[in-house]
Amino acid sequence: MKRIFNRQTIRRTYYHIRHNYLTLNNGVIALAAIVAIGWAWGAVSMMQRNYTLQRNLDAKQRELLLAELQVQTLEYQGRYYESAEYQELSARENLGLVNPGEKVLILPENSDAAKQADDTSIIGQTQTTDQPSNLEQWMDFFLGKNVPSS
Repeated sequence: MKRIFNRQTIRRTYYHIRHNYLTLNNGVIALAAIVAIGWAWGAVSMMQRNYTLQRNLDAKQRELLLAELQVQTLEYQGRYYESAEYQELSARENLGLVNPGEKVLILPENSDAAKQADDTSIIGQTQTTDQPSNLEQWMDFFLGKNVPSS
């Protein structure tokens, strides 16, 4: 019986691997590859961290800007409510007050007949402004119906 893996074959394989693959140059290259991969991994993770932090910072800046705009709006509203113009408008609306020389004209509500007459006149106006369709306009153009006769 013949052995598939005898000692001599094992020694030759070991010698071949040791002298061809386990050299100082290959070790240096492997170490350099490991360092490069570690450096690239660290750079990518740092870029991801910076991107996340920048996104959070931008969101906080938008929130700050929105809060500042809300504060300014509330300040403007407060000044408007304290102004004489608002007080006059509020007195006119809520208390029915008028300036000297002004007369108030109070009209009664429209009757149902007047409301229906208004509705029918609006409907009649929309029906009279009926335009021919796009196809009809093109047919009139091609057949010469729009040309004024001389």
